[in-house]
Amino acid sequence: MKTFSAAETRLALPYTRLIPALRDMFIQGCEVPKRHTHTVHAPDGRQGTLLIMPAWRADGYLGIKTVTIFPNNHQRGLPGLFSSYQLCDAATGQPLASMDGNEITARRTAATSALAASLLLPKHSQNLLLVGAGRVAAQLAPAYAAVRPLHTVQCWARDPKKAASLAQQLCQQNIPARAVGDLESACRQADIVSCATLANESLIQGSWLKPGCHLDLIGSFTPQMRETDDACFGDATVYVDNEEAWEKSGDLLGPMQRGVLLRGDSSHTLGALCRSPADAALDGQRRSVFKSVGSALEDLAAAILVYQNAA
Repeated sequence: MKTFSAAETRLALPYTRLIPALRDMFIQGCEVPKRHTHTVHAPDGRQGTLLIMPAWRADGYLGIKTVTIFPNNHQRGLPGLFSSYQLCDAATGQPLASMDGNEITARRTAATSALAASLLLPKHSQNLLLVGAGRVAAQLAPAYAAVRPLHTVQCWARDPKKAASLAQQLCQQNIPARAVGDLESACRQADIVSCATLANESLIQGSWLKPGCHLDLIGSFTPQMRETDDACFGDATVYVDNEEAWEKSGDLLGPMQRGVLLRGDSSHTLGALCRSPADAALDGQRRSVFKSVGSALEDLAAAILVYQNAA
């Protein structure tokens, strides 16, 4: 069985190859059971989450990702999320490779957002606001840059030092980035607002978003989590990476319960967008929202790319 370190996994997943690989997998499809979600009670009384995410194609590969999410890890100087990935032969179950799940998760998440944006964004959308400064947020601007020229990138985080550090990191990659402290003002200037946080209360208000803005929501993968208020959905076309999002995300569940948002059908999934991109044409005035909760399909596409690159 091959083992891929974090660096090896990262190098095998350039966005110029990962985004097309994801699009192909969304078009072709694969078997994706609902994820297993378990609450873990830590000794100090706080809670963590364990996710188990399998996917396979009978004519190819089977993969399993395990993820642990402990939001209070920042108090210990640790990331809030850890994960690992195992790729197997789908015909025999033989393990083929073990990979760094953190790299797969961060890069496929950013690439999925970029893929959706490439199908939804008006051509003039070049100003990106990043909300959050963690592992996934650090990947979003490079992923977006692979599908759209970026004129400016604003970085906001609850911790201004982390926003400044992310902006500096992006500048070193020749991405025009700067840290900002006023979230409302930054939202009013942005064509694209991409949120990658573990927030439990709304950060973004719909009244701050200009017409035609694209809202990319990555956090809120449980009913208790939210990154937006109801007004963000009042005049928006909403797409999801998979239909589990309608059952898992507090960003969607709350507005649906209050009658602000109607649950979308299968035509409002990323798979449908990839198969019929012309159906997503918007007039540049109506807001688009892409809500992702993560899919094992995305992990499998990334893991196959890592393994086949090595082969």
